[in-house]
Amino acid sequence: MADSQALHPELVLASSSPSRRELLARLGLPFQVLPANIDESRREAEPPRDYVRRLAEAKARAMAGPGRLVVGADQVAALDGVEIFGKPGNRERAQRQLQALSGREVEFVSGLCLLHPSGRMQLDCVATRVRFRQLSPACIEAYLERERVLGCAASFRSEGLGLCLAEWVRGDDPSALIGLPLVRLTEMLAREGLDPLLASLPEEPVVS
Repeated sequence: MADSQALHPELVLASSSPSRRELLARLGLPFQVLPANIDESRREAEPPRDYVRRLAEAKARAMAGPGRLVVGADQVAALDGVEIFGKPGNRERAQRQLQALSGREVEFVSGLCLLHPSGRMQLDCVATRVRFRQLSPACIEAYLERERVLGCAASFRSEGLGLCLAEWVRGDDPSALIGLPLVRLTEMLAREGLDPLLASLPEEPVVS
């Protein structure tokens, strides 16, 4: 049997996010991590879905090259379809974000791009709705003490104690809430002839 990796471009994740790296590793495919350094500023009045799609594409294009199949992704939380909550960056901002989202329904929007070496691109957006509980100051402080949230959209770390902040979560892809929609990505990869279930792989995925 021919080595499937010789028949496909090298898979590249254009992100420095440890969560996205761990999610992509679940597919069992060898990949390389090459973080993209782009301007992530939001354009004036840019809708959240357009914003994350644009950033996902920009990240993928920044790491594009011969023989590379590049995955780009980005995520924000949107309140009332207008106000955007990104990564807090510091504890004080994280505290303010959680206070603002207490008792509110929020849409977490994940942009996803898969860029083929030929220039062929697949671009999509996956949304997950979350309703936050009424959060007391003590609850917020306890959460921030125990979770690393400074790199999480809206300070919500759903793979950890973040789920304790929610009344309910609604979406089609649980991995999208963490930051990389694996259900949609698997579909995209399969269209490029790289189905994770059918690929002939080494015994252990190689991540560099």
